[in-house]
Amino acid sequence: MITFIGAGPGDPELMTIKGQRVLAEADVVLYTGSLVPREVLTWCREDALIVDSQGMKYPEIFAFFREHGDKRLARVHTGDPSIYSTIARQIAFLQEEGIPYTVIPGITAAFGAAASLGIEYTLPGVSQTLILSRIEGRTPNPEPLSNILACRHSSLVFYLSIGLLKTLRTQALEMGYAPDTPCWVVEKATWEAEAIYKGTLETIEGQTAHIKGVALILLGDFLHQEEREESHLYTQPLLKEHTS
Repeated sequence: MITFIGAGPGDPELMTIKGQRVLAEADVVLYTGSLVPREVLTWCREDALIVDSQGMKYPEIFAFFREHGDKRLARVHTGDPSIYSTIARQIAFLQEEGIPYTVIPGITAAFGAAASLGIEYTLPGVSQTLILSRIEGRTPNPEPLSNILACRHSSLVFYLSIGLLKTLRTQALEMGYAPDTPCWVVEKATWEAEAIYKGTLETIEGQTAHIKGVALILLGDFLHQEEREESHLYTQPLLKEHTS
């Protein structure tokens, strides 16, 4: 059995109990070393075979699955496996080979960042939609950045895009975003080395030019964290019990 595990955004204690249990029982662990902190592997057995998939191509990963598919193999991805993990292609291979698998979800970085910042993405009268996307670079994005930025009343979070911050700034300003629109960056959300940069479209580049690794970009008025309407969840009067 091969088990895909969402390791969470970085803090090893943010992995699910189920994920920790599978890691503790695994004979073989294949993890994404460029994204998953080594501290996450503290849940592994001392005698487990632990291999970093960084630098491996699909044929090498598939060969590894074939070689160890008869063991308890944990395939560890950062965050949640359903977002930017390449899990779809790996599962297609396992289905073709008839190798059984299962998936354990995890906390994605956007939620780890929100916890660190103490913010809510869905504020009454401001935003009721959260968009997780990436800015097109070497990997094409079928959804143009202009379409994403057109959703001005949504909370925007960009993964894997810190090197394209200038592209985001330029297009947002061309589309009429105010230069003082809040734009924050969270580097290595929930890791011990986490760093938070709070700026605007006009200033954020100067604060984050040194970042080369894992980081999220948050953009939008939701970052003011000011409700423009009252939530009906807590303002509705309690219904009185009908008595005859």
